[in-house]
Amino acid sequence: MPPEIILPALLVFQGIVGGADTLINHEIIERLPHRVEARDEIGLHWVRQTIYACLFGGLAWFEFHGAAAAFIVALLVGEIIVTVCDEYIENQIRVLPQNERVLHVFLTLNLGLVIAVLAPTLIGWGSLPAGLAPVEYGLLSWILSGFALLGVSWAIRDFIAWRKLRRFSGASAV
Repeated sequence: MPPEIILPALLVFQGIVGGADTLINHEIIERLPHRVEARDEIGLHWVRQTIYACLFGGLAWFEFHGAAAAFIVALLVGEIIVTVCDEYIENQIRVLPQNERVLHVFLTLNLGLVIAVLAPTLIGWGSLPAGLAPVEYGLLSWILSGFALLGVSWAIRDFIAWRKLRRFSGASAV
């Protein structure tokens, strides 16, 4: 695989596995958006979907130079924090299906690969004048754009479910 498509390929893999986890486990098996006790988990999923929508859409078409590289770093740090919190909350409220545990292993390992590939790239981008530089990865850019749109849509759906579950849980207003 040519080095210039490793990052978008890893991001596409993340989108496929993450989408499968969301659809199969969160929606079909566990029906999380309909469970009051899953409200905090749904809130984290809303944040995660937003992070990945930004990563997929942004990195599909741009290099983030100078101070803009800090935006990508912040998204990655945010995803690590969400992953840690999500793992903790999930284990507090439910027993995860075995296939969900396996998918989470692949997602976490792949996120580590994304970070390993991006770290030296971001250091290089950070040393350039601030701005966005266009880039294209052919079909992979378009697939990532589709994942970004799905991510935005799912983030909105999770946000609405999170707000709706607040009414049923008696949680304080946000």
